[in-house]
Amino acid sequence: MGRSRKNKPLFEEVEITDIGAEGKAIARVNDMVVFTTHVIPGDVVDLQVTKKRKSYMEARVTRIHKKSPDRQEAFCSHFGTCGGCKWQFLPYEKQLFYKQKQVADQLRRLGRIELPEISPILGSAKDTFYRNKLEFSFSNKRWLTFEEMDQEMDQSKMNALGFHIPGLFDKIINIDKCWLQPDPSNPLRNFIRDYALKNELTFFDIRQQEGFLRNMIVRTSSTGENMLIVSFYHEDEEARIGLLNAVANQFPELTSIMYVINSKANDTISDQEIISYKGPDHIFEEMEGLRFKIGPKSFYQTNSEQAYELYKVTRDFAELKGDEIVYDLYTGTGTIANFVAKKAQKVVGIEYVPEAIEDAKINSAINEIDNTLFFAGDMKNVLNEAFIREHGKPEVIITDPPRAGMHEDVVKTILSASPEKIVYVSCNPATQARDLALLDEAYQVSKIQPVDMFPHTHHVENVVQLIRRNR
Repeated sequence: MGRSRKNKPLFEEVEITDIGAEGKAIARVNDMVVFTTHVIPGDVVDLQVTKKRKSYMEARVTRIHKKSPDRQEAFCSHFGTCGGCKWQFLPYEKQLFYKQKQVADQLRRLGRIELPEISPILGSAKDTFYRNKLEFSFSNKRWLTFEEMDQEMDQSKMNALGFHIPGLFDKIINIDKCWLQPDPSNPLRNFIRDYALKNELTFFDIRQQEGFLRNMIVRTSSTGENMLIVSFYHEDEEARIGLLNAVANQFPELTSIMYVINSKANDTISDQEIISYKGPDHIFEEMEGLRFKIGPKSFYQTNSEQAYELYKVTRDFAELKGDEIVYDLYTGTGTIANFVAKKAQKVVGIEYVPEAIEDAKINSAINEIDNTLFFAGDMKNVLNEAFIREHGKPEVIITDPPRAGMHEDVVKTILSASPEKIVYVSCNPATQARDLALLDEAYQVSKIQPVDMFPHTHHVENVVQLIRRNR
């Protein structure tokens, strides 16, 4: 006989008082913290508890009694269903306030170290059409509205091209206009969808693993170059050529059209051969006179204009005089390494992905930078005492790890290398706080600069300067 479940409570007319980590809204009921979503401080709501723990509860909003005076109307017609841009109803200046607060709270609560005053967050000059890369998925399982669910749906109208519904891997919301990426992204996506429907090309069924059209990626750049990558589940030469020719004729501004046949169970194409159909296999991005080659698999910060602001902060925090050896950990395609190289004696970049390291070397060559060295491998294995003896003791270490932060062995090696200065760039202040606590025995945090790369989301970048303590 199964265990009976206790009824979970419904709390009525509760005021939302704060926003915490990961953008979750916070209310307090009987001295208990309740986390929820899709509301902002000042909203008065009913909360149906969905999960109970000793120190907190999670709940969903069932009714809004009173809207916050800060609440604004969302500008996107897909808001509330699409999983992106969840903070559209929060004015941008309020978004920046809560992002700054998130950085402060996590560094203080999780790091528990002495901190200087945190500089005001750098907001993005653009809060719409700021992304240079988006991926859209084809599906024959379109997300249906409640009204559509009550109707007998024509199966021919179940195809969709857009984004995955949060928590539902097989459902796609059909996107008419996305406010994230500039043209030709929207007209290009809609043209491809309409062409596919008109010519009866099959959309992918992720459960059954069948269908022709699987994904498409659009990359744009500040140079005016644009790239399209179309992922097909299987080869159909006539259908593929027909689609790509139609796209090339309709969108002459596409400087690079590429495709991949991906018959794997997952959507990743990093391990697949990507074939050029029209134009070169790359586009270029520019920053302060430097040119960066962007291929179909390349990583590049998705907010180009704000990436420049982030890298300027990083370079300023490094305070280079021109005679330093700099290590750039988790260098990716070497963007930061090449960006700071002219102010250093030598920059050594390390990255796990071999293809990214090849891109980094190419980017140095394109820009005639001859004082960089790049190495591929697992950071905790590459960065060791023998490596440092061979390539020189760093005066400055710049580190930009993934969301999980740095491996404990990497932190130990940094402490052993004992650079004068560390510049820590993070996309996750929580793991950054943990790592700062590990570095605290030898380094003092001297500067903190949050940077907003992703308006209308809770995500925030943070740059920290650490100075070696006197011994």
